[in-house]
This record gives sequence, C-alpha cells and structure tokens, in this order.
Amino acid sequence: MKLMKNKILIRIIYALLTMALLAVEVLIALFCHDNFIRPYIGDVLVVVVIYTFLRIFIPTGVRMLPLYIFLFATCVEVLQFFQVVKLIGLENNTFFRILIGSVADIKDVICYLAGCVILGVWEWRKESIKSS
Repeated sequence: MKLMKNKILIRIIYALLTMALLAVEVLIALFCHDNFIRPYIGDVLVVVVIYTFLRIFIPTGVRMLPLYIFLFATCVEVLQFFQVVKLIGLENNTFFRILIGSVADIKDVICYLAGCVILGVWEWRKESIKSS
C-alpha cells in the first residue's frame, strides 16, 4: 500500500513539474525574443518537459528514457529537415507548423542532447541514491 501511495505522489510531482515547465516554455515563446534563452534554453527545456510528462505515466524504471527522448527529438528534427509539414500538406496549419516545426537546425539537436545529458545525470543520481 505504501509503495502505491509513493508512486501516486511521484506522479503528482511529475504532473506539477510538467505544468510548471510547460508554463515556462509558453512564457519564453510569448515574451522572450532574444538570441539565447528562446532558441537554446527553450530547446533544452522541451526535452525536460517531455521527460516529466512521460514520468507521469511511467514514474519509475526505464533508465534509458533520456536516450529515447533524445532519439525522438532528433527524429522530429530530421522530419523538419525533410519539410514533412509541407510534404503532408499542412504548411498552412499553424498548429502543426508549431508542433512539428518547419526549420531544421543542428543547434536544436545539440540543445536536445544537453537537456538529455542533464536528464541522464538525474537518472544516474536517482539510481545511486536509491541503491545507497
């Protein structure tokens, strides 16, 4: 019973983190028009948002989750490179242009990597603390 309550608490914490980080991402998108925070910090944070969101449903295990998120984000960037939004005829749909993106940039992949490295260290630290 205690393990079940602990998992529920962890899920709630991840849900709150997801909402808070998503709010930060929206604020960055709406109000930050600089050359560092929006393009770089925003891209680092986006993989953290994905991580916290997935952890709501998978609160423990999947130690390689940061790697899987990096691969997913990189795949999205490859789709942008091949202009998939245009290929499937959604270039006039603002929602899909924003969701999938329309401009591929290697700097984005580097930012995703940085975010996933941070998450990997987080996972490693969690495992070391748990095993101590």
